[in-house]
Amino acid sequence: MEFPELAARTQLFTRGAPHEVTVAADGSRVLFLRSAGPEDATDSLWSLDLGGEATERLIAEGPIDAYATDPLARYAALVTAGRMRRVDVRTGAVADVPATGPVTDARPDPTGTRIAYLSPAGELRVIEPDGADVLLAGEGTHVSWGRAEEVAVRDFDRHRGYWWSPDGQTLLATRVDDARVTRTEVGEPPVTLARPRAGATNAEVSLHLLDLDGGWVDVHWDRETYPYLVAVDWVEGGPLITVLRRMQQHGLVLAVDPRTGETQVHAELADPRWVEPVAGTPCHLPDGRVLVGGELAHDGYDARCLFADGTLLTPPSLYLRRVVGRMPGPGNSPDLLVEASDGEPSEQHLFRVRTAIGGGGVESRRLTTAPGWHTGAVGGDVLVIGARSLEHTGTRWTIWQGDTQVAKLELRSAEPPLTPRPTLERVTDRRLPAAVLYPAGHVAGRRLPVLLDIDGGPGHQEVRAERSAWIERQWWADNGFAVVTVDNRGTPGVAPSFEKVVHRRLADVMLTDQADALGALSGKHPDLDLARVAVRGRRFGGWLAALAVLRRPEVFRSAVAQGPIVDWAQCGTAYAERYLGQPIDGPEIYAHHSLLEVAAEPLPARSTVRPMLIVADPADPEESAEVARLSTALTRTNRPHELLRETDPARRLPAELDFLRRSV
Repeated sequence: MEFPELAARTQLFTRGAPHEVTVAADGSRVLFLRSAGPEDATDSLWSLDLGGEATERLIAEGPIDAYATDPLARYAALVTAGRMRRVDVRTGAVADVPATGPVTDARPDPTGTRIAYLSPAGELRVIEPDGADVLLAGEGTHVSWGRAEEVAVRDFDRHRGYWWSPDGQTLLATRVDDARVTRTEVGEPPVTLARPRAGATNAEVSLHLLDLDGGWVDVHWDRETYPYLVAVDWVEGGPLITVLRRMQQHGLVLAVDPRTGETQVHAELADPRWVEPVAGTPCHLPDGRVLVGGELAHDGYDARCLFADGTLLTPPSLYLRRVVGRMPGPGNSPDLLVEASDGEPSEQHLFRVRTAIGGGGVESRRLTTAPGWHTGAVGGDVLVIGARSLEHTGTRWTIWQGDTQVAKLELRSAEPPLTPRPTLERVTDRRLPAAVLYPAGHVAGRRLPVLLDIDGGPGHQEVRAERSAWIERQWWADNGFAVVTVDNRGTPGVAPSFEKVVHRRLADVMLTDQADALGALSGKHPDLDLARVAVRGRRFGGWLAALAVLRRPEVFRSAVAQGPIVDWAQCGTAYAERYLGQPIDGPEIYAHHSLLEVAAEPLPARSTVRPMLIVADPADPEESAEVARLSTALTRTNRPHELLRETDPARRLPAELDFLRRSV
């Protein structure tokens, strides 16, 4: 079987691997999803019980699209194709739960006696212990309750729209009114959009406290000034929320009074470019302090850190990525488990951070030692570590109690036929993370065409010390290329200033970094033939790839652009405005970043016109329409390009390879 087909059938060798790992708050069990084998797409729910021999136990057969549990993981709500089941994890008893219409986002309350869920009609409903299906909130057209709007999901990584109170008697829920979110094309009626375009009107998002007995309290904050609801936490104490201004340069962490809905400012977040909230914050600590993520950018510091009521908890050397949860600590001050990098952006490690500040100042201890990319989950005294590495394929999950490993989760995925060995390094005076991958058995002295495989986008890091990131790239290398990947400025992992220097000048900074990195790498890797450089990328990387051959044809010979951002004015409000501002305030900035504008420029000398393959998803009408606009603009100026409407890797990858062989 050829690699592209094998990669498609195994979902790039991830089927059969544990994922969606949950640890019970008391450390009694670990739940996870896993399919039966390398080509099985059907996930089932499994439990690893830690009271005895720590053996895996099948809880519920799939297919399972999603699951959620109460904090102690005694009960789980499963959703499959809109159907809901309730599972008693301790006994393994599974029962169908009748519901009104197809179910999404089903979540048990903290006591495990009720299940809330969302219906297609935009309703938030609750299944009572006796099976009664109760409508808690719903209004019909254009209004949905308890749903995370598209802007929140895609741009702020908030995937929930409702939260149970700790006692299970109240729900804190969003109300999303998208009646104002419309787009009108010439000669066409208005069309409602899930994700409004840059400069357009966003959906109205409000927050409300809903009692199970019908009581209703509105949460009050200045929603006109701070329209974006970025994060919500309600585990203990009162609810905490983070809200941002439209331009995302100022935000507030607000404490909510659950009786009145009134809010009080606990912390302010500010940055002249944009505020980057830290995942897992804000939240209450048991001693009443509020944990907030922020940045230090003075007195020589350039770091993303944690603060408890303004007191620094993490050393400035750490680049904080996520607060995972709490671990037992001294007295009433738990330790925190965090994911962070410490000087090497290609690696992510788990750190234990003290919340009790003594005379010695901040204190953190690294828990993972092997090079690689580590994720974690925690409950009670149980720590689950997911380790990825250049030395093995996939994520290997181990379970620890204290300093003792007590179990590991079985991995049933396939081993790929390729063993990539990328060389990871830092280049240029900006110390850009970069990697070079050669064909297997490459003989030094043989010059190779270069394939620059990029993403380059804010929030996306490609140069990572994990084998899975390089498997497909090794296939490209084995087909005759030296594959190069560079994390330009704007990508995470190095420092806040490294990320945010691209504000309102993405194109110039990123293209400069990619071209400079190629030059620096050629000095270390003389087999890179910089007279034959192709570039490929997806979505943001597709935009950057297309821009590369249009703006820098002296460097880049051809491009493969998969679903590229064609016109930034057609991107979502929060995404485009975070980096480029509003179109009305900087139309020249949007024009400078538009592929349509560059494609319309007068044709240069024929010798510098470079071919492009544009790949579109035929099932995505918006992507197909944008690609068609780009093709029209390129045709008008006689710029050579080809179109490919395909997403199946078994057919797409060979077609891309054929184009690159013809064009480089």
